[in-house]
Amino acid sequence: MRLPPAVLAGAEEVLREILRFTAPADTTLSRYFKDHPRLGGRERGAIAECIYAVLRNKNFFTDFSEAGGGSTMRRLMLLGMADAVGVDALPGLAPEEVEWLQRMKAIDRKLLHKSLRSNLPLWLYEKLVAQYGEEEALALADALNTPAPLDLRVNALKADRDKVIAQLAEAPIAAMPTPYAPLGLRVLKKPQIQNLPLFKEGAIEVQDEGSQILAQLLGAKRGEMIVDFCAGAGGKTLALGAQMRNTGRLYAFDVSEKRLAKLKPRLARSGLSNVHPVAIAHEKDAKIKRLAGKIDRVLVDAPCSGMGTLRRNPDVKWRQPQSAIGEMHDKQVAILDGAARLVKAGGRLVYATCSLLDEENDAVAQQFVATHPDFELVPMNKVLAEQKIDLEMGDYLKLLPHKHQTDGFFAAVFERKPMAAKAAKAADVAGEADEAGEDA
Repeated sequence: MRLPPAVLAGAEEVLREILRFTAPADTTLSRYFKDHPRLGGRERGAIAECIYAVLRNKNFFTDFSEAGGGSTMRRLMLLGMADAVGVDALPGLAPEEVEWLQRMKAIDRKLLHKSLRSNLPLWLYEKLVAQYGEEEALALADALNTPAPLDLRVNALKADRDKVIAQLAEAPIAAMPTPYAPLGLRVLKKPQIQNLPLFKEGAIEVQDEGSQILAQLLGAKRGEMIVDFCAGAGGKTLALGAQMRNTGRLYAFDVSEKRLAKLKPRLARSGLSNVHPVAIAHEKDAKIKRLAGKIDRVLVDAPCSGMGTLRRNPDVKWRQPQSAIGEMHDKQVAILDGAARLVKAGGRLVYATCSLLDEENDAVAQQFVATHPDFELVPMNKVLAEQKIDLEMGDYLKLLPHKHQTDGFFAAVFERKPMAAKAAKAADVAGEADEAGEDA
C-alpha cells in the first residue's frame, strides 16, 4: 500500500531541519507532528523511521546520494524512506529514481571502507577501534546502527512477570523475559503500550534492560536512605523504590526541574510513596551538604556523551563533538566527588554512564579511587553474584549492544570504608565553619 504523496514532502522538510543538528531529533519530530495533526499513525511512523534510517546510515547515504537526479536532500530522504518502508510504498517516483534506489539497495556494504561502513564520525570510529580492536568495533557499530527493541520493567509492587506476559499476550503483544534483569521483558515488536491497562495502572514501565541492571547494582534494601543523584525522569528511581518495597526514604536529585516534573505522573502510576524529588542547583548544593555521611546508597547515573544509546538516539553521534568528551570527564569527576560526600561508613556508591568511551568510564572510576582513599572498588563480578545476575565481568560493568542486546552502559561500584565517613563528615563540618567565618 503506497503512502500519500504529501508524506515524502513532509519527510524531506523535517529531515532538512534535523540535519542542522540544532536540537535532538526526537524533539524536532515531536514538534513537527504537533504542527501537522492530520498525519495518521502510518504516515507518522514512516516519517520517523525515515529520519532515523538517515541518521543511522548518514555516512553511507551521504556518500551515495551524490549520484542521481533531484536535490541531495530528496535523495537522502528517498534512501531513508526506502529503508523504512520499501521502494514499492513510495508514491510518485520517476522511473530513474526507482532504478537508482534499487541499485543502492544492491550494494554490498561489507565491501565498503570500514570507516564508511561503520556510519560513525571518524573520531568516534577511531576511538572504538583503539579500545576494542577493528573487528569488535565494527560489530559494535553494526549493533549501534540497528533499532533497539522495546524493553519493559515489571513493577513488582503491582504485578508478577509471568502474569504480565500472559496479559500482554491477550492484547495481543508478544513478550519474553530479558536474560539478565529479573523483572525485565523484551517486546518483539514496538506496539503502543500507553493505552494498555497494565501501563495506566503502573504495572509496567518502559526501561532498557541495561538501565534495570544499573538499578540492581545498588542493592537497595527495605528501610534504607538512598539517593538517585542524577534522577532525570526517574526510570531508575522507580526501580529503586520498588526494590525498597516502598519503605525507607528515596531522594531523587536533579538539576533540571523540567526533568523531575516528568517523574511525577510516573510516580503516581507506580504506587510509590517513599520517593522525594529534590531540585538542586549543582553537586555542592546545601541540600546535599545536610545529608553528608547519612545515606546508605547513592546512584550516580552521570551526564555523559550518550554514545551507548545510539540505537535509540542516532543523532547523538553527529551532534556531539569530540571536544565535548574531555568536558564531560571533568563534569563527571566533580559530580561523583559531590555525591560521595553523602555516603555513610560502609555505604555503597555506584557510578554509571550510558557511554562507551574510556574517558567517561574507566578513567573517571580510576581517578576517583586515586583521590578518595576512604573508598574502595568492589569488583563487579562480586556485585553481580550478590544480585544473582548471570553476567561475567571484571572490575567494572560494561554492557555492549552486540554482546548483551542492551544499550551500552558502564558502571563501577565503590564502598566507603568503616569509620571513613565520620572523618569525612567532620571535615565537611569544619569546611562549612571556615566558609561561614570567611562570609562574616
